[in-house]
Amino acid sequence: MSRRREVVSADGRSDLGRGDLGSADGRAVDPSAAPVEAAEEVGLRPRHLADFVGQSQLKEHLEIVLEAARRRGEAVDHLLFAGPPGLGKTTLAGIVANEMGAGLRITSGPALVRGGDLAAILTDLSEGDVLFIDEIHRLARAVEEILYPAMEDFQLDIVIGKGPTARSIRLDLPRFTLVGATTRTGLVTGPLRERFGFVARLDYYTAEELESIIGRTARILGVEIDRGGAEEIAGRARGTPRIANRLLRRVRDFVEVRGEGIVTRATASEGLELFGVDHLGLDKVDRSILEALCRRFGGRPVGLSTLAVSVGEEPETVEDVYEPFLLQRGLLMRTARGRVPAPAAWGHLGLASPPTPEGLFD
Repeated sequence: MSRRREVVSADGRSDLGRGDLGSADGRAVDPSAAPVEAAEEVGLRPRHLADFVGQSQLKEHLEIVLEAARRRGEAVDHLLFAGPPGLGKTTLAGIVANEMGAGLRITSGPALVRGGDLAAILTDLSEGDVLFIDEIHRLARAVEEILYPAMEDFQLDIVIGKGPTARSIRLDLPRFTLVGATTRTGLVTGPLRERFGFVARLDYYTAEELESIIGRTARILGVEIDRGGAEEIAGRARGTPRIANRLLRRVRDFVEVRGEGIVTRATASEGLELFGVDHLGLDKVDRSILEALCRRFGGRPVGLSTLAVSVGEEPETVEDVYEPFLLQRGLLMRTARGRVPAPAAWGHLGLASPPTPEGLFD
């Protein structure tokens, strides 16, 4: 198998530092990877399954899949990882490649605009390589159809010419492993989903798991932190390792500037409050959503588009980035008639909760 490890996008250039795979809006609790953080984030990722914290059942299943492939001397079956951003889908793809001694290619659904973009990557793969496609649910239909024979038969159909003189040729591809990642499982088409031999969903992390991740990151970054400091950061990290690591870096900056020396519960709390992250892990945008639901709309059901306009965000951003955590923390509810604030949202804002309207959940 190939021993090289390479990170490329559809055009063959590094994805590190590019905007394809992350968000650059500057939110401390944004689960997407900001471009400026990408290179440092790679250095923090574990490279072995044994070092990967959390997702215990997934790890157990994946370990069996990898070991079976090693014993047979075959490429790992195609894998699909689903779940919110920042939980480790890209990290797991890197671990799969590293554990198998294979090369890693990284791209994303939006970056593969034409079938030729994908064909260029597929024909450059070596035996056993891992191809990671983030946001695989956003693949164009024409690009996705090229994947079908590539995944099933390791063959690539290419059409040469146009019109009546066009002809199709089939190229053999090396046996490779496709690792797909998605935040929207329902948008992955049935034909594509059925071609993955292993499908797993990543869940939010517990506070204890995040504390372990924060401790490991602190050692790598050379940050001195006590248990209370790790607990404080973990409690505001929204169950997401990427956010936990980002908050640790911001607290590190705060402590260094203030000359505190060590990250304690008190310094972590003070630093995170300064950066606008409250004790639940909510930031200004989260609170704006709750404020709109409670104050502007008075707790009445609100449609996604209306809510998004009221806080100055795109509907997809509200649905994919903000809502999952607000739902998880019991601050927001989805009903047949729209989004409504949960009783806990009123309490978090210091407001009295009005009675639930009749027929709200009918």
